[in-house]
Amino acid sequence: MTKEEARATVVLVGTLDTKGLAYAYLRDRIREHGAEVLLIDAGVLGEPLVEPDIAREGVARAAGADIEQLARAGDRAAALEAMGRGVAAIVKRLHAEGRLGGVAGLGGSGGSAIFADAIRSLPLGVPKLLVSTVVAGDTRPYVHASDVTLMYSVVDIAGMNSVLAQILTNAAGAIAGMVKAQAPPLGEPRLTVGVSMWGITTPCVTRAAERLAELGYEVLIFHQTGTGGRSMEELMRAGAITAVLDVTLAELAGELLDGLWPAVPERLEVAGSLALPQVVALGALDFVALGPTVPERFQSRRLYTHSPQLVGVRTTPEECAELGKTIAHKLNAARGPTALFVPLRGVSLISVEGGLFHDPDADAALFAAVREYLDRSRVELCELDFDINHPEFALAVANRLHDLYQQWKRA
Repeated sequence: MTKEEARATVVLVGTLDTKGLAYAYLRDRIREHGAEVLLIDAGVLGEPLVEPDIAREGVARAAGADIEQLARAGDRAAALEAMGRGVAAIVKRLHAEGRLGGVAGLGGSGGSAIFADAIRSLPLGVPKLLVSTVVAGDTRPYVHASDVTLMYSVVDIAGMNSVLAQILTNAAGAIAGMVKAQAPPLGEPRLTVGVSMWGITTPCVTRAAERLAELGYEVLIFHQTGTGGRSMEELMRAGAITAVLDVTLAELAGELLDGLWPAVPERLEVAGSLALPQVVALGALDFVALGPTVPERFQSRRLYTHSPQLVGVRTTPEECAELGKTIAHKLNAARGPTALFVPLRGVSLISVEGGLFHDPDADAALFAAVREYLDRSRVELCELDFDINHPEFALAVANRLHDLYQQWKRA
């Protein structure tokens, strides 16, 4: 296979015993766009309705399992888990061998779970498309931190009909176009900084990003919606982020209070474990995102309505103290140069004096906990008499990150 053919090869992953007719239709439409197709069968129970290029027996073996035993056991969850592992191993190998330009899948909850396992092994930028009945709801179990494109199937993927035919025709055009597309260069490669942001820290991030661009960095901004922090840290692991300006920690507050957008457990630990230079600020720890319905335990608190779908609740002094302690312990474990900035005049747009979430006692508890638990022999502590969105604060964090990076590079 030539390099051009590999780049234009779509790997289709799915359960061909139940979705085989739809996969055959999708395969044929993709080929009409001039792309090659490689079909993997991840089904377990019935016979495949279309002949695969990689059979289910091979998928099971790749997971260290036996397809006959999986079928006899009758445990659907175990079978899905095993076939997901097998598909992930095969997809990873195909990509390493240069035989995969993109990957697509069709499914309900089971097929979508297998597909989600498969794409986690593929790097950012490899085209990924999932057509599913379940992506009109909570998509986090299928997206994780990947750059997968989701398409709602509207109707069930069971047999073929005129509605599904149009959806799959659109999907074929989408994935075929993606595997053939190549991003033009944006200029000379630059060192990349990951920056965390939310609406209530946007002025800080905007000015800091401008300053970092002036200093020669490419800036990647991640919206802190539960997956944003995870995506930023996955790119650190992938080597795509050189330094970190983590000025929005709302996901940690969401994790503590079981909010709409909680952090993953390793949030704020990855940069330190990789010894990357990082500047952290106590941004947006006043706000926990809730859905449109506020739980009873929060109804007596100050609430901020961001939109009809998003209401925020103010963190209490006790919760802020716990957050300060958690942040200090996470940063104390960092192996690379780390600075923590404290905005003494407010941690967000709405916690400054006169703002709805202004609470000096809560802020004082947050700052006191950081001072008590932070190991200053390992982490630099910078307290500035500005709110987080003041231009001087934004410039200070950007300039300090540049200094830390220069020191790190020399070391």
